[in-house]
Amino acid sequence: MSASGPPPETYPTLPYERERLSREEMISAARAFLETLRKRRTVREFSSDPVPDEVISLAIEAAASAPSGANQQPWTFVVVRDPAVKREIRIAAEKEEHENYNGRMPDEWLRALAPLQTDWHKEFLEIAPVLIVVFRQDYGIDDQGRHVTHYYAGESAGIASGFLLAALNAAGLATLTHTPSPMGFLREILGRPKNEKPYLLIPVGYPAEGCRVPDIRKKPLREVMVER
Repeated sequence: MSASGPPPETYPTLPYERERLSREEMISAARAFLETLRKRRTVREFSSDPVPDEVISLAIEAAASAPSGANQQPWTFVVVRDPAVKREIRIAAEKEEHENYNGRMPDEWLRALAPLQTDWHKEFLEIAPVLIVVFRQDYGIDDQGRHVTHYYAGESAGIASGFLLAALNAAGLATLTHTPSPMGFLREILGRPKNEKPYLLIPVGYPAEGCRVPDIRKKPLREVMVER
């Protein structure tokens, strides 16, 4: 065995095939997916109505199918439904956010946030029926308790989070991407091990009746796509 590992032929492979769509079918599928994603908005006004547990499980299964560095899948998805735990998270998050909005954030950051009409109050953390906390596993621990290096853990968790948001949106649910920095309190409240760091807090549910969102726009394709 060389220092770089065994030769590739020693690892098993599987055949992989995908149905090749016609040009028209490809464009239709891509356009339908785009239109579904265009319905996604960051929501801060949630209904307290419960959502099907199976939908949450299926969305997380979709997220866990994401590619990751060396296929190490360095993520954990913690689903929170318990009202008492949600309240504990809200109290801790609002404590951090109060400091953020009252001195910790520079003026430039506050100006950037102004169109989103946010402040330190995070009542949606209790109202939304489900919170999903994405944890990034900075390293693994094997069966012998040994440290296992993870590669591209942050990038991998980011891709998986994107899959998760898309899956929840496709199921007709509203979400919010919340990062109440610093987020160490989430690991403590949820009892996660030290190799896991909170990456993203996602309230999930239906939009409240009469829900409103900021009138903002995404950049047009010509500003984000470059062809060479």
